[in-house]
Amino acid sequence: MAFLLMFVTLLHLITLAMLFIATMEKSWWTWDNVDRADLWHNCIYDNTTDTMMCTSASENDWLQSVQALMVLSVILSSLSIIVFIWQLFTTSRRGLFYFSGLSQIFAGLATFAAVLIYTFQRKEILQHPQKRHDGHFGYCFILAWVCVPLLFSSGVIYVHLRKKTHTAA
Repeated sequence: MAFLLMFVTLLHLITLAMLFIATMEKSWWTWDNVDRADLWHNCIYDNTTDTMMCTSASENDWLQSVQALMVLSVILSSLSIIVFIWQLFTTSRRGLFYFSGLSQIFAGLATFAAVLIYTFQRKEILQHPQKRHDGHFGYCFILAWVCVPLLFSSGVIYVHLRKKTHTAA
């Protein structure tokens, strides 16, 4: 039981860290391995000054949906780990972790919706006519996709997990 608790807690923390990085880091779309776009900024490399120049991402309903869903996912996953730890010390024997599991599953659904929207609406989100067809998905986008099955699997583990013994508080 202790091994399972350590495993699910570690899985949750790793997934939460990956989800946070995917939400905040600057690489959802990459052009020529230098210019990048994320959920919050568009960054272009300036050769003359040898610096990155970043501007706010354009206001777009699709982009705002992706932003909101990713932030919701981070909040739900954070809430889930807090509630899990609280339940671990306060729930009676044979207690279930439904709230933690459902929060993780909803975080997975929010992340899944966000990456699907970004996948199918990237032309409207990016709004760079000359660069719209160039480039490729960045590592944060891929990281968000990796988070989806991890969030679902940890949520399912939480739903099926029962507290076996009393813990000394």
